[in-house]
Amino acid sequence: IMAADSMEIDDALYSRQRYVLGDTAMQKMAQSHVFLSGIGGLGVEIAKNIILAGVKALTVHDTKRCTKWDLGINFFIHEDDVTSQRNRAEATLHRIAELNPYVHVAASTVPLDETTDLSFLKHYQCVILTEVSLLLQKKINDFCHAQQPPIKFISADVYGVCSRLFCDFGDEFEVLDTTGEEPKEIFISNITQSNPGIVTCLENHPHRLETGQFLTFREVNGMSCLNGSTHQITVVSPYSFSIGDTSEMEPYLHGGIAVQVKTPKMCYFERLEKQITNPLCLVADFSKPEAPLQIHVAMLALNHFQEKFGRGPNIGCLQDAEEMLKIAMSISETLENKSQVNGDVVKWLSRTAQGFLPPLAAAVGGVASQEVLKAVTGKFSPLQQWLYIDVLDIVTPLEKVGSEEFLPRGDRYDALRACIGDSLCQKLHDLNVFLVGCGAIGCEMLKNFALLGVGTGQDKGLVTITDPDLIEKSNLNRQFLFRPHHIQKPKSYTAAEATLNINPYIKIDSDINKVCPATENTYSDEFYTKQDVIVTALDNVEARRYIDSRCVANLRPLIDSGTMGTKGHTEVIVPHLTESYNSHRDPPEEEIPFCTLKSFPAAIEHTIQWARDKFESSFSHKPSLFNKFWQTYPSAEEVLQRIKSGESLEGCFHVIKTLSRRPRSWTQCVELARVKFEKYFSHKALQLLHSFPLDTRLKDGSLFWQSPKRPPFPVKFEFNDPLHYGFIVSAAKLFATVYCVPFTEKDLSEETILGIVSSVKVPEFRPSNKVVQTDETARKPDHVPVSSEDERNAIFQLEKSILSNEALETDLQMKPISFEKDDDSNGHIDFITAASNLRAKMYNIEPADRFKTKRIAGKIIPAIATATAAVSGLVALELIKVVGGYTADAYKNCFLNLAIPIMVFTETAEVRRTEIRNGISFTIWDRWTVYGKEDFTLLDFINAVREKYGIEPTMVVQGVKMLYVPVMPGHIKRLKLT
Repeated sequence: IMAADSMEIDDALYSRQRYVLGDTAMQKMAQSHVFLSGIGGLGVEIAKNIILAGVKALTVHDTKRCTKWDLGINFFIHEDDVTSQRNRAEATLHRIAELNPYVHVAASTVPLDETTDLSFLKHYQCVILTEVSLLLQKKINDFCHAQQPPIKFISADVYGVCSRLFCDFGDEFEVLDTTGEEPKEIFISNITQSNPGIVTCLENHPHRLETGQFLTFREVNGMSCLNGSTHQITVVSPYSFSIGDTSEMEPYLHGGIAVQVKTPKMCYFERLEKQITNPLCLVADFSKPEAPLQIHVAMLALNHFQEKFGRGPNIGCLQDAEEMLKIAMSISETLENKSQVNGDVVKWLSRTAQGFLPPLAAAVGGVASQEVLKAVTGKFSPLQQWLYIDVLDIVTPLEKVGSEEFLPRGDRYDALRACIGDSLCQKLHDLNVFLVGCGAIGCEMLKNFALLGVGTGQDKGLVTITDPDLIEKSNLNRQFLFRPHHIQKPKSYTAAEATLNINPYIKIDSDINKVCPATENTYSDEFYTKQDVIVTALDNVEARRYIDSRCVANLRPLIDSGTMGTKGHTEVIVPHLTESYNSHRDPPEEEIPFCTLKSFPAAIEHTIQWARDKFESSFSHKPSLFNKFWQTYPSAEEVLQRIKSGESLEGCFHVIKTLSRRPRSWTQCVELARVKFEKYFSHKALQLLHSFPLDTRLKDGSLFWQSPKRPPFPVKFEFNDPLHYGFIVSAAKLFATVYCVPFTEKDLSEETILGIVSSVKVPEFRPSNKVVQTDETARKPDHVPVSSEDERNAIFQLEKSILSNEALETDLQMKPISFEKDDDSNGHIDFITAASNLRAKMYNIEPADRFKTKRIAGKIIPAIATATAAVSGLVALELIKVVGGYTADAYKNCFLNLAIPIMVFTETAEVRRTEIRNGISFTIWDRWTVYGKEDFTLLDFINAVREKYGIEPTMVVQGVKMLYVPVMPGHIKRLKLT
């Protein structure tokens, strides 16, 4: 067994999830053994998510045999499993094991009942029960709770339209990190000498802290005894907080950073037996705070019914519903908080309890799996202790539908039919849906479509999917339809094939188009009008906005969703009823000011962005411009003639400079890297200190170099410093690549590089008097003017290159590099990490490891299968309502954060109406049609609008084109045009 801290994490597979959980949690997971009973529709969801996440071992336990019914609820049971009546755990074993080669998966088929000796569970750190009777749940929970340390216990059930999740992690459970958010760093502008001392942060930067949190201080000038000390804070305002008595300290002068300190938190749990009578529930829908308790009672009544009659209530049977209502009444009396029994909840639960809604299981399974990961890692706040989710808004409108609609027909959709009736099932079969994106959410959506039978109708129904991307190894951690042998194959084709394994009757049309204005012809308005609903599964905001505008233009419903780490959202957009995605604008991402990047970094993010920009300009942008120039002007001789005759060719000065300095051997590449080191990490600092000496003061007498400005100090090159050496090697390799210089393993040896570096003549620093930009609002200049001296120089350099035969065809080509964050062998992240950390060292900024640098430089969105699965399940539930043509109050948007955990359902925003005058108003969904004749002029059109709607048009535009604006010259003449 490997020691925990030395365990290697396969970053190529797990990188997106590592950013969510961190390495400590990942290593704890990789040592934990988990037991899961019941591999039905909910169990298989939980198994999928925790295997993808990477626990050490999972045992799946089940005693039931596969039936036709299972095909509609378990995506890993196939038709041949049903014909050969295999045990469900054995049938799914190899398919779930394939999801992650690092996880040991075993099946158990022995009976688990009241007589079982439970000591075998001591081998596990976490036990999850699904489809287990309440009596047995209590018995197993008592056993788990009594162990030292306690075995973490989770039970989860989905019956028809209701679901519940329960957690008990023992009397005391320590949480190491309650939210998973990065510790905040706050720049300080003032600290008072008082009791309590008030700390004020820099203007325009709210601290976003909460009372009771802990902070530590560093780099405070004046009141320096604060540095290194930890204080509990009380929030005073969004920009200030108090820290206790500072009246005896030295007066504050300037600077200082307050850093949030993460403190472990203890959580306390009660056993299931106790929690049944006094439940602590998470409220998911604040418009119905009483709902969790009502479902709690209804589901307990269902469990008692099952125990009393040895069966569940029959589909649509009124007597059974009445019986369950009586049981519910007597249970509610035994609770400590006596709750009103909600007859509707009990009735619908009774009517649908035999049935199963796969998307509801996906949503609950996502949440439950995250709880498993919390149980074995102590990362994030556990659920205390119940979560109830219901979808009564799907069935309430079906009140009048005859009960025969819900009865089984002997096919794979019987479980679904028992919940939503046959007519809605048929509508799902006949659905045309366009799914944009086959990443993590896309894969989960296709699985939901397959289980719901979307696009399987005999004459109607089709699922169209598109995704331009190829499968990468890092996708396998959450895009569960893909396997290692699919790497580098198109996502859409592969996902379509995998979906047919779940439901061979689904019709899928897969494309590899990118959906953006450029594909307007591929997906025409005619295409959009054929779709009954569009589902987006993208992480690109611009693409979402574009698709939304096409949906509005073609009056089509859209369901959008997204995740970031453990956070997720869903939004449903229905013509004429709701606002659209474009109705609200996300706040724009804060751009780092140009002067901050160039000269005054204050945080590691600034140095990483600087290094990323250096990579782009040196290895991608400059080589591309170089190639473009020599494609335009094929020979060096011709260029020389033209500039000699006084022509100015765009970009020629930089291109000639690059050509004349072009390294032609590995030695020259290493020399170039060493010279760049001096320029970036020594000369830059010396120049800034020449322009602004340390004692420089501003007009108001305050120091120039004070927080957030940090003075730089030159870095002296040390060959034996791994950071310095790392920069030289990675920069030299990239220069060699762009300048097409071959190099060998021997070239990369320390001894070779030391030999080259020690004989490099490094240019001395010469101060310049050019102005340093300090204005935060200034943008990067587009063009730097070229002086006449530079031009004369260019002629001289080009003549020299031609004479020495160094301007031949091969010299006029470079090889631009595209930044690729996920290939560790290419050295891209190595260069950016080394460059960023050297710059950080120069400015005395805390460095970042390669892992953090990769996330920031690569703009990687952290991702984990649990949140993805939950969000996709919620989308599919809304899809059912859209297909049923429900009224506005049925739809729900959701925001969730599984780390805290919270889940908030809200009604969709009602579409805004604009009143023009009495009786005439419009929304974004309205279209007015004016029917014209053969020779219908612009004036006729304006008159027709005036007559029909009684309004005076002031201008006519089409898209962004101004057709008629009376004040524009010549527009009046347009009135007589057709």
